[in-house]
Amino acid sequence: MDTKALRQKILDLAIRGKLVPQDQNDEPASVLLERIREQKKQMVKDGKLKPKDIKKDTVIFKGDDNLHYERFNDGTVKCIEDEIPFELPEGWEWTKLGCITDVIQYGLSNSAESTGDYRLLRITDIQDGCVNWESVPFTNTDAAKKYLLHKNDIVFARTGATVGKSFLITDLPYDSVYASYLIRIRLIKGISANYIYQFFNSYCYWKQVTGKAVGVGQPNCNGTALKELFIPLPSQAEQNRIVSVSNNLLKIADIISFEQEDLSELIQTAKSKILDLAIHGKLVPQDPNDEPASVLLERIRKEKEELIKQGKIKRDKKESVIFKGDDNSYYEKINGEVSCIDDEIPYELPDGWLWMRLENCCVKEIRRGKSPKYTEKSNILVFAQKCNTKHCEINISFAQYLDETTLKRYPSDEYMQDGDVVINSTGTGTLGRVGFYRSSDNNTGLSIVPDSHVTIIRGFNCIQSFYLYTFMKAHQSELEKKGEGSTNQKELKPITLKDMFIAIPPLSEQKRIEEAISIVFNHLSAIEKNIS
Repeated sequence: MDTKALRQKILDLAIRGKLVPQDQNDEPASVLLERIREQKKQMVKDGKLKPKDIKKDTVIFKGDDNLHYERFNDGTVKCIEDEIPFELPEGWEWTKLGCITDVIQYGLSNSAESTGDYRLLRITDIQDGCVNWESVPFTNTDAAKKYLLHKNDIVFARTGATVGKSFLITDLPYDSVYASYLIRIRLIKGISANYIYQFFNSYCYWKQVTGKAVGVGQPNCNGTALKELFIPLPSQAEQNRIVSVSNNLLKIADIISFEQEDLSELIQTAKSKILDLAIHGKLVPQDPNDEPASVLLERIRKEKEELIKQGKIKRDKKESVIFKGDDNSYYEKINGEVSCIDDEIPYELPDGWLWMRLENCCVKEIRRGKSPKYTEKSNILVFAQKCNTKHCEINISFAQYLDETTLKRYPSDEYMQDGDVVINSTGTGTLGRVGFYRSSDNNTGLSIVPDSHVTIIRGFNCIQSFYLYTFMKAHQSELEKKGEGSTNQKELKPITLKDMFIAIPPLSEQKRIEEAISIVFNHLSAIEKNIS
């Protein structure tokens, strides 16, 4: 279930008068608005407002022709039918936000301090609809009366990436003012702050406020533009009924969302556990009739010798052979020298399995791709880190085009092949991410090469590519921690990958592992799709 869409549906029904039934005994919104206009005039007389504060207040009404009009203070009338967002039920009225507030006030241009007489609420203090008042900094001001926050005030982000974000003040443990990138909205008596706050989270509101944002580099929404927002207003009694019902429904939507997140997290944990069982030989039963992995090793050597003869690969002068001695300890033989590696072996393997270094499993040298020269259009794509998405999917739509004048730099083995394991190898947040490239991921029909931030792992034919991916994916969390270098320029070095120990099962078991994982993962993916 899409809980974001559910929340929007609840709010949309609320502001259209379709969430709770209308009551014919309710005082119509037109009477409420007339009372507010009189109240604001009295506030001017009492010196609480200035004449200019109500000068631009208008009245929206329906004419005899059933069209919407706006009457201004100078007596002029304008047809605004094309501006009205939608039709309202009987007893409701359209109004402008400026008509139901006293003053839309910009915040205080003060610096945050470690001590002071007042807390200074900033945009950054508002996170996920909450404020941790204990962490809000202090400030001092001689204009506290002008900027002091009251319960039921609504503050509104007027600039930056959070433009349009609002927060209803429901709890004020400290005397607090607000910073200059916020605008305070204080509603006239008779208007439910909770109802308006719910409107501020609706699609109707966001459609209006994004239309009023100005500036390309720095979005901004000023107080004048806010005053012009269309507000669908029901009676005071219906406002309260709407808030009561919608709050309950929104709480249910939150519960569903939390449960979805918990289930999604559980599914990811299950997938990780399945991969871990697979590489420990505990996902599928061993078959004593399977040809042992030691025979597989002989096949790899033969395949390697044939490729050396064909000139496709060079002989590895430091080829590693890992074996168990008569004393049941693990040894590694490199260039005729043998050393005990018991302390390095990750765990014990089932009968028929063996350990290899990743480098010795690969038909292609483990290295990152080349730094590409891009062009607007060509017949060669470049696989970047963002093509290996965090959702365990390969997305070739993020690939760019390679300038074909540089093709001489790319040997034949540089082109990606079906079954390549891809590992993001630089950058915070993406380093160590493991993906599995299939030719079916690339529906362009174009060849593709990795860029310099991606490492390709390509095993010998007698090692199932999916099993190699399974093993690497099971170790993704470890790979993510093995970046070297400065914080912003960490890299996963090829030597780190080359030296990895890989647990190799018999070929038949590799195939059974792939089948088992595919079946279970397909079921889990179906569940994920149904809850999203």
